[in-house]
Amino acid sequence: MPRKINGIKYSLVFLKHLSRLPRKIIKKAKEHEQIFREDTFDPHLRTHKLHGKDKDSWVFWIDYTYRIKFIFLAEEEVLFLDVGTHDIYK
Repeated sequence: MPRKINGIKYSLVFLKHLSRLPRKIIKKAKEHEQIFREDTFDPHLRTHKLHGKDKDSWVFWIDYTYRIKFIFLAEEEVLFLDVGTHDIYK
């Protein structure tokens, strides 16, 4: 059963890093956010939980290189923490 998201909050770091991405990636991020809202675990997103110091965080793919890192605030609400390449895991 799809897990729908009704609310997304954006951290200042996320907004700052998003604004620095190429337009093509920003467009794709918006498209994937729409998919994410409908089904958090849609196979195209490759949503997965992180480990180690980020064990409370999750990530989904924009494409092979870019990811969006987030946490669940409630059952249907998330906070986007960061966006970028694998550097967001550091």
